[in-house]
Amino acid sequence: MKSSASKIQLTGYDALFQTSGPAEVNDNLVQEVPLSELFPFKNHPFQVRDDEAMQKTVESIARSGVLSPGIVRPRQEGGYEIIAGHRRKRGSELAGKATMPVLVRTLDDDEATIIMVDSNLQREKILPSEKAFAYKMKLEALKHQGQRNDLTSDHGGQKLTARERVAQDAGETSGTAVARYIALTKLIPPLLSLVDEDKLSFSTAADYISVLTEQEQIDLVSVMDKLDVIPVKGQLAKIKESSKAGMLTITVIEALLSTERPAAVQVVLKQTRLHQYFPQSYTAQQMEDVIVSLLETWKLQQA
Repeated sequence: MKSSASKIQLTGYDALFQTSGPAEVNDNLVQEVPLSELFPFKNHPFQVRDDEAMQKTVESIARSGVLSPGIVRPRQEGGYEIIAGHRRKRGSELAGKATMPVLVRTLDDDEATIIMVDSNLQREKILPSEKAFAYKMKLEALKHQGQRNDLTSDHGGQKLTARERVAQDAGETSGTAVARYIALTKLIPPLLSLVDEDKLSFSTAADYISVLTEQEQIDLVSVMDKLDVIPVKGQLAKIKESSKAGMLTITVIEALLSTERPAAVQVVLKQTRLHQYFPQSYTAQQMEDVIVSLLETWKLQQA
């Protein structure tokens, strides 16, 4: 689909996302494409949130326009698939813009996936779930292109596995770290959300929960909701052992999550002692309200 707009000569930008394949570039020209012709990357793993950072993006675009063009590729059904620039498109929409500057490139699925992942990993805040699916997509793309030296060797010529290459490009400590993130893709949504919310340890979820079957995970969430508890590492280790032995049932999960739970803290004050400080007419609720108020004051004094 052809877009009507002015074209600006761009030098140097395309080199930032160069791949070794013979990808066609439209003379390195930036095109202004209608937002209605831009579509998200298939299975895009990164969320586009209307948060504080987006508000800053909107203000910048409203003031100066989109300074760095996105990268897109033509779609068979018309329009363009966004490879890099999902947040810029959303920012343009919120800023009331009708078009966005983009580079139109001809890329195969693997090339497009690698660029999409690498461009988004530059963001400051990335959720564990976003990393998980992004690493998985890039790993699969690199494996498809494994015969190409530029995708299997580091700068010194040393051969790297696809997983090691993902780790190196993303700044992870090792291929093992990448594997643990990818393991999160096996979690059902409620458990993955707990990892994103930092209520469930990333490493614990990867090592002990991702190995459970989907039904076992569903049972685990059911028991967690029933008991209003988030399991600790020791409990999950036992759950994993039971699963491996083929003995994990919802009853077993409930028994395991009911153990090693810290007892609730209770403070009991005798009525005769309380009435030394309160009028006889005060109800239990009135006394509780006064005690809590005094504790709040004490807490502030301690701080």
